Amino acid sequence: MKNSIESGLFGLAIGDALGVPVEFKSRDYLKENPVTEMFGFGTHHQPLGTWSDDSSLAFCLAESLSKGFDLNDIAENFVKWYSSDLWTPHGKVFDIGIATRHAILNISKGHEPDLCGGFSEQDNGNGSLMRILPLVFYLQNEKDIVVIYQKVKQVSSITHAHFRSIFACFIYVIYCLEILKNKDKFNAYKDMQHIISKFLENKSFNPLEIQLFDKVLKNDISQYEESEIQSSGYVLHSLEASIWCFLNSDSYQETVLKAVNLGEDTDTTGAIVGGLAGIYYGLDNIPQKWIENLVRVDDIKDLTKRLAENLNKNI
Repeated sequence: MKNSIESGLFGLAIGDALGVPVEFKSRDYLKENPVTEMFGFGTHHQPLGTWSDDSSLAFCLAESLSKGFDLNDIAENFVKWYSSDLWTPHGKVFDIGIATRHAILNISKGHEPDLCGGFSEQDNGNGSLMRILPLVFYLQNEKDIVVIYQKVKQVSSITHAHFRSIFACFIYVIYCLEILKNKDKFNAYKDMQHIISKFLENKSFNPLEIQLFDKVLKNDISQYEESEIQSSGYVLHSLEASIWCFLNSDSYQETVLKAVNLGEDTDTTGAIVGGLAGIYYGLDNIPQKWIENLVRVDDIKDLTKRLAENLNKNI
C-alpha cells in the first residue's frame, strides 16, 4: 500500500505544481506556449515546485487519516492550514477557493463539519474533488459501497455539500479503487461505470443530477474531442477533463502535461489527474527531477510513510 500512497500523493502534488504558474491561462495561450517542464513564478509568483491549496488540503486529509477517521479532526486540519500552521508550502496561504474559505469560517464558528460546506447549486467548484484522493487509501479494503459513498459524502461536505460535488468525488474514488486492483485503466473505467450503475439502481437521487454525469458514466469519455472537454473550476469539468486526460495518455508525464495545457484551472486539473496517474503508473514513472524540485519533498515522504503505517495496522 505504501507505494500506491507515495505515488498517488506525489503524483497529485507534482500535477498541481506544474499547473500553479499558468493558472487562469487560456487554452489558446498554452497552445502557443505549452508547459513542457516544471517552472516557477508565473501567475502566483511562487518558486519552482510550489504546490497550491489542492495539495495542502489533500495533505491535511492524509495527516488526519494517518491517525484514523475523525471528521472533526479533518475539519480542524483545514482550519490549521488556513491559519498557515499546517501543510502550506512556504508558511502562508496564497490560493483558496471561495467555497472553501467560507466553509473554514463555518468550522471556526463550531458548526458540525459535514454541515460547513455549501449546499446550493452554485457551490460546485472542484474544491472537494481536488483533495479527496487520500480517502481512497483509507477505503481500499472497504467492501460495502454504501459505506464508501457515506464516507465520501462526509469528507466532501466539509467544504462542498451539494450532491453534484459529492457524486463527482464518489466517481473518482471508485475509479481509483478499481485502479488499485491492478487493472488496465480502460477495464477499470468500464468496471467503475458498472459499479456506479448498480449502486444507483435502488437510489432516489435526482435523475437530472445523475444525467449531468452521462459523459463519464454512460459514454466513453476518452472518445470526445479536446474541444468538447472543458477545464474550468466547475467540479463536473474537472472530473471530465481528468479522466479524459488519463485515458488519452500513455505515461504520467504525458497525462499531467496534457491536463495543465488544457488551461484555466490548471493546477487543479493537474492535481486531480496527477493522483490518478500517479497510482496507475507508479513512482518510477514520474520524472525524478520533478520529485526533487517539489517543495517539502521529505515532509511528503514522511506523511506517506505515516499514513501507510496506520492503514496497514487497520487491515
